[in-house]
Amino acid sequence: MAGSLRVLRVLRDSRADLVLTAVVLGWIGAVLLLDGVRGWDGAEPVRQLVLGATTWAVLIGLLRREAALVRAQTAVVVVLATMVEYTFSPLLQAYVYRIGTVPLFVPPGHGLVYLGALALGRSALLRAAPRVSVAVAVGVGGLWALHGLADSGRPDMLGAFWYCCLLGFVIWGRSRLLYVGAFVVVSYLELAGTGLGTWAWAASDPVLGVVGQGNPPSGAAGGYGWFDLYALLLAPRLLAVASGVAARSRSALEGAKHLLVQLTVGRHRAAAERTVDAVE
Repeated sequence: MAGSLRVLRVLRDSRADLVLTAVVLGWIGAVLLLDGVRGWDGAEPVRQLVLGATTWAVLIGLLRREAALVRAQTAVVVVLATMVEYTFSPLLQAYVYRIGTVPLFVPPGHGLVYLGALALGRSALLRAAPRVSVAVAVGVGGLWALHGLADSGRPDMLGAFWYCCLLGFVIWGRSRLLYVGAFVVVSYLELAGTGLGTWAWAASDPVLGVVGQGNPPSGAAGGYGWFDLYALLLAPRLLAVASGVAARSRSALEGAKHLLVQLTVGRHRAAAERTVDAVE
């Protein structure tokens, strides 16, 4: 009885974060499905504009309830991930999107991926059993990586490398459950995106041509974990800089107001003195 009550309490405390994660996963799936609908050949720009704008709207709407730190972290992920997208897709073609370039919904989509991973990682459900959560992610990820390496036609060496990155994040990282959440969300994203044909990974790396890549790479969450790491490191500094700039701006504004008041008082005083002189 006590155990059942504890489970119910954990689920109740996790409701908000689990709902947020479900919204993120649901929206990602919906956008990928809509992106693959046939019959938009002549109106592809319209579809990209609509999907991009609505994805931005969903991301901004979800961030309205988050703290300033989470908003800053999400912004860091969006900026870094967008730079990587345009470098590794249209330029190097490590993976290629169906439309030949980065779809407009991808940059805000990265923000949603981070937000979903964060919500799942901070949920009471994962925090109630952190060791089990980490063990499941490591175990499933390890089996997937081994399966990718065993593919003689296309050995997934990149996936194995990224899985090692994931191990490092969950072993030495300070936010281990964030990376567990990323494993769930990013794996879902990659499997859905490649399965629906939204993008496809090249068989080998575009630089040396010797590192095999799965479609998708098995440890993609480990690669994505670098975005999470930089978000955790850079966001507090960005907030500190923004706070300092805001404080200096307020100080300058107060100084300008004070100077204006002094000038106004001085003009009134001078006018009064001239009036007295005229009367005399």
